[in-house]
Amino acid sequence: MQGFIALAVFFLLIISVLIRVRVLKNLGIDAFQFGKMDKKDYIIPPFVLLFLYLFIASAFNLPRFGNLPFENDILAWMGVGFCVLGLALFVWALVSFGMSFRVGLDEKSPGSLVTKGAFGLSRNPIYVAFFLVILGINLVFPSWVFIIYLALATFVFNRQIKLEEASLQKIYGLQFEAYCKKVRRYL
Repeated sequence: MQGFIALAVFFLLIISVLIRVRVLKNLGIDAFQFGKMDKKDYIIPPFVLLFLYLFIASAFNLPRFGNLPFENDILAWMGVGFCVLGLALFVWALVSFGMSFRVGLDEKSPGSLVTKGAFGLSRNPIYVAFFLVILGINLVFPSWVFIIYLALATFVFNRQIKLEEASLQKIYGLQFEAYCKKVRRYL
């Protein structure tokens, strides 16, 4: 049960992004900037696809590897809680983003600097939300592979955040600096 809830949350995150990108495209905004400024972004999809397979395999008891020999209902429900909390934060961040939402770096037409809503709590609520969901998945399906993914995701998120912050500094200057002094990078 917990695995299916976690899986539903994960797919809702993906669907939310796709819907937002499509809505913005219909409004004439190219929100999908993935890989346009940083070609290293393209090393991420194969790892995401493997993660997705392992996640689906775990939920449906298909062949998989890396499982740890313990499962705990209490930890699994805590994992579901982290997944749902991550989804709620993610949706709040998408709503807060408004027309400024982008997948990837966009220095040509970035939209306005968003500092309200979820961005008043964290400068990077979407990354925090993804982290919470991946942490939740680790608790639902204990696996050394998912632990490695959590560590790699933390590294990749931090790398991307630093790239985005450098870009935001270039675009918004003093306005971004003032925002950084008021709001933490994560929580």
